[in-house]
Amino acid sequence: MSSSSAIILAGGRSSRMGTPKAMLPFDGEPLIAHIVRSLASTFDDIVIVAAPQQELPSLRARIVHDEVAYQGPVGGIVYGLQAAEGELGFVTSCDSAFVNTSLVTHLLSSAHGFDVVVPRWDDRFQPLLSVYRKTVLPFLESQLARGELRPVYLFDRVRTRVVEEEEIRRFDPEGTSFFNMNTPADYESALRRWRELRSEGAVACTVELLGAAQMVAHAREVHLVLPDPATLGDVFAALVARMPSLAGKVIARDGAALLEGYTCNVNALAFVKSASARVAPGDNIAIVSADAGG
Repeated sequence: MSSSSAIILAGGRSSRMGTPKAMLPFDGEPLIAHIVRSLASTFDDIVIVAAPQQELPSLRARIVHDEVAYQGPVGGIVYGLQAAEGELGFVTSCDSAFVNTSLVTHLLSSAHGFDVVVPRWDDRFQPLLSVYRKTVLPFLESQLARGELRPVYLFDRVRTRVVEEEEIRRFDPEGTSFFNMNTPADYESALRRWRELRSEGAVACTVELLGAAQMVAHAREVHLVLPDPATLGDVFAALVARMPSLAGKVIARDGAALLEGYTCNVNALAFVKSASARVAPGDNIAIVSADAGG
């Protein structure tokens, strides 16, 4: 998404956690590094908004600092948008360990004609997993001057697209993207959840949708976790369940196979179309037009 940037807010007080959340160990690295790595496949430009004097590890991201400490999410969004290279900024927090990049891509693709794209989950707006266009900067700067530090005050003042739960579930069925770590108990729960996702008995893979498939799905990348053993047929069925627009256009309506004219490349090594081919943990599967494969 060359016209988009990721903005990660890392400068909060972490008062309920009792220690800076960005530096919590997670899967063998600081939590902030885990989140940067998760977003790097979607964004070339990643901005981290840190508190004044906050120390962070070396990361594949640009770090900017709040001009004034602890101005809430609005302050972080303002400084992040000011520093972002893209016209759109996807904003998340430094404790969103389970952010679903398929959902992120959908939110970005929904921004045409809008200043804000905000999900609503459990009947609550999720402003720290939302897309903001730079056109909102004057409004947010005015909010900051008035001391209105919650982003929700913005939504009635600009063109806002609300993404409801039914739409979200197409990409993130359980809403794990909205899991945040505010307390030590939340952190322990997140570690358990991550171990479960990585545990034996599950196959995690990434599917890239290229060319016509991407245009049909309005998404570039999908992360799937499938029961082991998993086949390409299981991948196709999961994609149809997640993105019904693919059915009958790229994948057979029953989800059993790719339609004529499409094939998939596994790990940039070989083109495979057989639905019975096994999928290994960590596989990268690119679905492309067959004529693009040469």
